[in-house]
Amino acid sequence: MPFTSKTSWRSKLEKPQERKVFDVPPAMQKRCGSGRMLIPRPLDVDAAIRLVPKGKLVTQGQLRTRLARDAGADVSCPITTGIFVRICSEAAEEDFRNGRKRVTPYWRVVRDDGTLIEKFPGGPKAQTKRLADEGIQVEPGKRGQPRVTELERHLVRWPT
Repeated sequence: MPFTSKTSWRSKLEKPQERKVFDVPPAMQKRCGSGRMLIPRPLDVDAAIRLVPKGKLVTQGQLRTRLARDAGADVSCPITTGIFVRICSEAAEEDFRNGRKRVTPYWRVVRDDGTLIEKFPGGPKAQTKRLADEGIQVEPGKRGQPRVTELERHLVRWPT
């Protein structure tokens, strides 16, 4: 059953909030390392995804690295960034249903190992179709999780 809410996904995406940069909490240092951590805004995540051209992909790790670098931080929070990627995907589908032709290409975001994201609208099946429309092939991965074929060849190369 799809998630429903009284608040539109577009409203969640555009909710006014500030970026936050702070020291990585000790409880997260094992996973994220030390240094400064970014909590991005949903619109920051949306803008970064919009930079991925047709026929290219970005991993969640690349996305977090780009967001952190642009904000002068060492890392971007994996939890909030993941939540905001989901909000971007749902807002894009909401926009598409409302007649917009150009929406944020969230389907170009994959996990670091190239597997597809179950929480996107329509799940991996819909993401597979959108990727196929851009010439990107998907194969069954471990435990049946769909995975992009030749991931490295399709990754976006952002300047460092």
